[in-house]
Amino acid sequence: MTNPDIIYTKVDEAPELASASLLPIIQRFASAAGITVGTKDISLAGRILATFPEHLTEEQRIPDDLAALGELVKTPEANVIKLPNISASVPQLVAAIEELQAKGYALPDYPENPSTDEEKAIRAKYDGIKGSAVNPVLREGNSDRRAAAAVKTYAQNNPHRMGEWTADSKTRVASMSGGDFFSNEVSATLENATGAKIVLETASGETVLKDGLSYPAGTVVDATYMSAAALDAFLAEEIEKTKDEGVLFSLHMKATMMKVSDPIIFGHAVKTFLAPVFDEFGDEMKKLGVNPNSGLGDLLERVKGNAEIMSAIEATMADRPPMYMVDSDRGITNLHVPSDVIIDASMPALIRAGGKGWGPDGKEHDAVCVIPDNSYAPVYDESIAFFKENGALNPATAGTVQNLGLMAQKAEEYGSHPTTFEIAEAGTVKMILDDGTVLHSHEVQPGDIWRSASARKAPIEDWVQLAIDRQKATGYRSIFWLDKDRAHDAQLIEYVKPILEAAGVADKFEIMAPREATRASLETITKGENTIAITGNVLRDYLTDLFPILELATSAKMLSIVKLMNGGGLFETGAGGSAPKHVQQLHNENHLRWDSLGEFCALGESFKFLADAKDNAKARVLGDAVEKATQGILDDNRSPGRKVGQPDNRDSHYWFARYWAEALANGPDADLATEFAPVARALAENEAEIIAELDAGAGSPADTGGYYKNDPAKLAHVMRPSPTLNGIIG
Repeated sequence: MTNPDIIYTKVDEAPELASASLLPIIQRFASAAGITVGTKDISLAGRILATFPEHLTEEQRIPDDLAALGELVKTPEANVIKLPNISASVPQLVAAIEELQAKGYALPDYPENPSTDEEKAIRAKYDGIKGSAVNPVLREGNSDRRAAAAVKTYAQNNPHRMGEWTADSKTRVASMSGGDFFSNEVSATLENATGAKIVLETASGETVLKDGLSYPAGTVVDATYMSAAALDAFLAEEIEKTKDEGVLFSLHMKATMMKVSDPIIFGHAVKTFLAPVFDEFGDEMKKLGVNPNSGLGDLLERVKGNAEIMSAIEATMADRPPMYMVDSDRGITNLHVPSDVIIDASMPALIRAGGKGWGPDGKEHDAVCVIPDNSYAPVYDESIAFFKENGALNPATAGTVQNLGLMAQKAEEYGSHPTTFEIAEAGTVKMILDDGTVLHSHEVQPGDIWRSASARKAPIEDWVQLAIDRQKATGYRSIFWLDKDRAHDAQLIEYVKPILEAAGVADKFEIMAPREATRASLETITKGENTIAITGNVLRDYLTDLFPILELATSAKMLSIVKLMNGGGLFETGAGGSAPKHVQQLHNENHLRWDSLGEFCALGESFKFLADAKDNAKARVLGDAVEKATQGILDDNRSPGRKVGQPDNRDSHYWFARYWAEALANGPDADLATEFAPVARALAENEAEIIAELDAGAGSPADTGGYYKNDPAKLAHVMRPSPTLNGIIG
């Protein structure tokens, strides 16, 4: 069976709700050029169902679309528009399982503490779905992320509100000065292809943590660990310092992408914040099923029937510094759910707000931002220092920071990689190659978090070439964010320098540690000039939220192109960090404020890629017309408003369809012009009726039949409420 010309991914939350409205429009317009647009299900619910076919009826079973896409992206035919999907934390995974079970899917429960072989096997399957399980499979290329010209121009002409920074702000970043992943890292580049295993040697013998690893020649292989004792001491000290400073305590982690390491670190923070309670009632809480890694919300739910424990928690919380809140109205703290505060969204939002976070009193306050590992914390620390000195960035005059990120073939998958372990017994962790060579070795204690990651030669070389091409195309200041004093980065620099020299362009690039690169980039864009940040995988994730949120107010509008290494194209549509709140608002008020601008940008690039790949001139006309429609959305301010009563996502899709049809009706292709002239006319003539139909249900609850798995008919009823529009589009 042949694949559609373009694959549009089925995902979760707000982007999936929006797709129910937008995708029929895309399919109708594409069909006029003989282009098929199909879907593949990479949603959390879809991945769960595909993983457990033996528990489902024949009618309930679905294919493993993620695996199929993983093969497709390795081919030149790949043309995939990838929307943001859930990188599931354990609470999200459990919630999705429970919803599916309630819908009649006989899935096994998630075993929190597996004891039998069967439970361990089920747990291993579920753990394969957790965290950033999708992106490493699909990203067979490196990342090129930037603000589309139209989006950047609009942001400069319509600057968003920025919080005020003052020199006396007490907001600061706190990180470990030792014992963390950064300080313990070792790295080596393999001369030959080899297999490897990871073992833990203890007084009682040797345990194989992972075997069957395989690395091609030229792979950079890292290993490091975080000391649990050093982490606990650091957290306890920062809690006391924060209390003395009279500001909010906040923890900023990535418990979704870093699905193994960061929930553990998060659990240490919960346990340290409630240390007196755990000291007195630890055994009792364990019997109640308390796992601090699941967050304060889960803990409170499990102990709420025990008055003595609840009293101890209240007394401890009263003695602690006030906490940064996710939702102060509902009492949801920073430590409630590990996936609620995601560093790449939470830190830029705080910085944009002038260093302020919401406190339990419903007011904004300065905050201590605890980022335990010191690998990338300096980026945020330096940003805060810069804005304290210079005041907030001015979006009306600021230049832009583009990003080229090394991510192909699971490069630098720290923390989410299956080579991350919580150490059970004191000993030595060794990475041993097939010939017996001990590549890396660390002395560890119980509770320490040990991890390894790698980056292969071909993706590294492709990444450097991508940087050379972009610098040549733009002439922008170009900086490799690499720290010569960090083990992993030093190995990458050994790749970067010779390639730049061989190409004769070494003088056009700078190499700086993340702290220095942050300041250089902020100085550059403050002057209204542009720069390209050439970074590894994690920094790619962090910077493509940080700078867009400062420049554009959102990272959802970024153009994100992945040039797949075997010739295909993957077009990503921005970030989905705020998607849960959008869903809640739709269900409560039938208003979806999700902005599909990222989808519009990706769609235009996908059509243009198809035009070149398949010599389809009509596809290029469609792509050019998408750009004109996107420009119309921006110029005429047709993006969704935040509040009920304002135009929402569905209104913006009407305008997108209308502008797209008008561009085609007046475009260079006679066939498309003939087909879309009556469509454009009908959309214009019926404007008032369509808008009235789209907005008729605003303010009332909306039922989509689920959260993780919507009912298709109910979803279509909510997201396509205009019979007039549906009749015109078909």
